[in-house]
Amino acid sequence: MKLTLPRLAGLSALILFVNLALARPPNVVLIMADDMGYECVTANGGLSYETPRLDALAAGGLRFTNCYSTPLCTPSRVQIMTGRYNAYNYEEFGYLNPDLPTFGHLMQEAGYTTMIAGKWQLNGISHGNGKFARGEDPTRPGDAGFDEWSLWQVTEGKQSGERFWDPLIEENGKRLKAELEGTYGPDHSTDYICDFIERKKDEPFFVYYPMALVHDPFIHTPDSTTTELSHQEAFTDMMAYCDKLVGRIHDKLAEEGLLENTLIIFTGDNGTPRQIVSEIGQREITGGKGQTIDDGIHVPLIVSWKGKTPVGGVRDQLIDFTDMKATLFDLVQNHRADSAKDLVLDGISFLPTIKGGSGLEREWVFCHYDPRWGRFRGQRSAFAYDGRVKVYHDGRVIDVAKDVMEQNPLADDAISPAVLAQLRSALAQHPAFPAEESEFQQPHR
Repeated sequence: MKLTLPRLAGLSALILFVNLALARPPNVVLIMADDMGYECVTANGGLSYETPRLDALAAGGLRFTNCYSTPLCTPSRVQIMTGRYNAYNYEEFGYLNPDLPTFGHLMQEAGYTTMIAGKWQLNGISHGNGKFARGEDPTRPGDAGFDEWSLWQVTEGKQSGERFWDPLIEENGKRLKAELEGTYGPDHSTDYICDFIERKKDEPFFVYYPMALVHDPFIHTPDSTTTELSHQEAFTDMMAYCDKLVGRIHDKLAEEGLLENTLIIFTGDNGTPRQIVSEIGQREITGGKGQTIDDGIHVPLIVSWKGKTPVGGVRDQLIDFTDMKATLFDLVQNHRADSAKDLVLDGISFLPTIKGGSGLEREWVFCHYDPRWGRFRGQRSAFAYDGRVKVYHDGRVIDVAKDVMEQNPLADDAISPAVLAQLRSALAQHPAFPAEESEFQQPHR
């Protein structure tokens, strides 16, 4: 049968569609520093540290100026991995419910080989044996959607080893010990990631690197010139080493010819530690970790995908950690057998911005903060925030642009009624705090 022009055009469109559907999806490398606030990165205007590799990543890609985490590590980790606010899934510090679907599962379902290296701290072991099911199960990272893992603090806590020198690392269910004597933990994690990239370069892969740096203890790095350092001096060295390791991963991707087909995302899990003082612009910032002020939740976000992201782009759109999984879903949805099955997300994809276009953008970020840990226990707080005005669950209204330390709540009539109505509506969309700390919202599949 002779094909007419319309039929030829239709066939060509079908072939193009099939080819696009079958094309290899891009690799993803998601790096999250521990305790690195927005002010720590020179590209963001920071003046206290040297971050040449992060600055280069931003210069060749896209830098976001309004990304917000939660104020503390486990809440942020649970949120970024599940794509849901903590009102629905945060049960205790250092614990991720094994029934929760993560972005690891999402990427596996799309045909990716997945791995995680760095800091785990999600088995619940901080609270003693028996409180949480399977706390001593070394295979839990695998159940969270990762085919391979090399992690600190899976089944043994800090008393058994630290994250830096002579680290305690469990790798694919096996505890490493003698082979790590004299080793710097972040080097081992980065080595494992680079080896994984080399081994998996011919198939789509997802790397999640929740770094140990730049969390305390504040101690020397392999590049330090002395071991006798103040907290501030050690933090400065740790920032430089964190930056160096990000560069090593970027260089490995370049060496393997993968930059054009790899989406690199760098962020931090919460504000800088309170022992650290940094400068940005005209401000001196005492680290805000654990607090809901901007200095506790404002984190760096740099995205690079060679040939896709606008070179040297800067965007001020609001991003929160629920948006990460939504963005990954947007990236891989054409490669999943059922793109809507069992998927409940609170976030909004920023993939259109990554690709240089425009799409739906959020008008506010939300935080449900119930840390349940140490000196932070009981400091419950929930707020909606449009990047300038913040409204808390207890009724406080803050103009953050004028009151960054949030010491002077405003009367309602000092803020636009439309702004107040929008932020209070955002708060009302999510559950209030349970009456008792032992209660929590059931996980959503």
